[in-house]
Amino acid sequence: MRRLAVLTGLLAALALCASGLARADDIEVREVTLRATEDGLVVNADFAFELTPRLAEVVANGVPLYFVVEFELTRRRVFWFDERAVARRLQPRLSYHPLSRQYRLSTGLLQQNFASLEEALNVLKRVRNWLVVDRTTPLSGDDYEAAVRMRLDTALLPKPFQLSALTSRDLTLESPWRRFTMRALQQAPAPVETREPQPRDAK
Repeated sequence: MRRLAVLTGLLAALALCASGLARADDIEVREVTLRATEDGLVVNADFAFELTPRLAEVVANGVPLYFVVEFELTRRRVFWFDERAVARRLQPRLSYHPLSRQYRLSTGLLQQNFASLEEALNVLKRVRNWLVVDRTTPLSGDDYEAAVRMRLDTALLPKPFQLSALTSRDLTLESPWRRFTMRALQQAPAPVETREPQPRDAK
């Protein structure tokens, strides 16, 4: 019985170590700011992570990696369900091109080439001036909860890798939601068009 208890304790300790190592590969949301501009509300966010050796090998072999940056804005309601006012997604694509020996980061119509994986990841980890709430979107004067996270979209990996991702942490990357309260959230006023008075013709 004593040996069984010791063995059980050792297995529990190994499980804790393994879970700690798995979490070390997760994405950390370092800093998030939400500010008002003439166009609406924009997000700046910094993330910290490194690709696992398996993911670095996958992308180097020509398999693109799709990441997702998600933003949500929710209005708290006391006597009813919370209202999700805004939900936005940004989907950067990281790929490698053997002919040019360059890594490419694509976000929408924007494409950037990099000589190394490290340079591409440095840009991927920084989201700048992302318009998440258009100026025309109506917002009340209530408090809102904003949330941001980043993850690797394993559903867009080839089928064999999708199956491996179900059982292996080497093919998964994800951050928890980073939540913060925006009190009495207000957007910047729309720019006002001004016209100089025209001088009257002298009579």
